[in-house]
Amino acid sequence: MRMISGRTGGSACQQILRRDRRFRLSYLLLLFGGTLLTVGCSRLDMQDQPKYKPQRGSDFFADGRSGRPEVDGTIARGALNEDTAYYDGEDDNGDDVDVFPIAVDKPFIERGQQRYDAYCSPCHGRIGNGLGMIVRRGFKQPPSYHIDRLRNAPVGHFYDVITNGYGAMLNYAAQISVRDRWAIIAYIRALQYSQNANVNDLSADARTKVPGADQILTAEQKAALANEPIVPKDSDFYNFPYVPATPSGVPGVNGAGAAKSNQPERK
Repeated sequence: MRMISGRTGGSACQQILRRDRRFRLSYLLLLFGGTLLTVGCSRLDMQDQPKYKPQRGSDFFADGRSGRPEVDGTIARGALNEDTAYYDGEDDNGDDVDVFPIAVDKPFIERGQQRYDAYCSPCHGRIGNGLGMIVRRGFKQPPSYHIDRLRNAPVGHFYDVITNGYGAMLNYAAQISVRDRWAIIAYIRALQYSQNANVNDLSADARTKVPGADQILTAEQKAALANEPIVPKDSDFYNFPYVPATPSGVPGVNGAGAAKSNQPERK
């Protein structure tokens, strides 16, 4: 066997190593290119799988429906809203309920007051007279809760309005939970009673604290009235609510339903 000299042998080894590196690089490039080609030409998304979408018909079943009826005795999981009085505000005949489908106590009404102040008072006002802050700025005024029609309306009517909206009012089903809707309605009933209460319904001790027509108001009573005035104390609101106005500098000034401000433009 002929021996390869050290110099010649080293050169041959280097050539073999270079060929090996080129081979490995070519193999990796080929593998990478094949992967890209496979991904680019084939979609394996779940959206492409054979399936029926909800309520889509089918010619496979005799009834023409793709969805199968529940087996007898099936037990529902999750929210089963069978209590129509609680979840829909209606009785079995589809009429608005006139009795709360949930126990009402003081903490429940206080919860309703908190939710009412957050979601309802901007339009309906803190005492339910329809003179909320955005109404004072020219927005359409909702009816007062203290008119006969709404005092006599069943509680289910208010639930339907909160859930589905009414007139210019959008629905608040996404913002207010079912329980909180009933809490708000309980507070609305408290507001209605507060503005239309009979003094004879009070205890003898409570009646002594009610000021008479010719009685001078105490400082505490004056402060309570000043905290929630029936008509806003603003020179813009002359003859309010018959002439609504938007103060200068407020976005939407002189917009729909707003009268021109009688104040100089604020810089």
